[in-house]
Amino acid sequence: MAKKLKLGKNKILLGVCSGIAEYLDIDSAIIRILWVLGTIVSIGFGILLYLVFWLIMRSNK
Repeated sequence: MAKKLKLGKNKILLGVCSGIAEYLDIDSAIIRILWVLGTIVSIGFGILLYLVFWLIMRSNK
């Protein structure tokens, strides 16, 4: 059975990072740190990307 990318249970904000971490079988803290660093480097593009991921993952319930 194929894995589905969905919102995670270990939510801090909307559950996107924890959902990605569950899909990849790694710790959600690593995803959160990488996401923050990517957002800083990309001058805020990560915030828009986070919202897009949330919309996509919310529809996969």
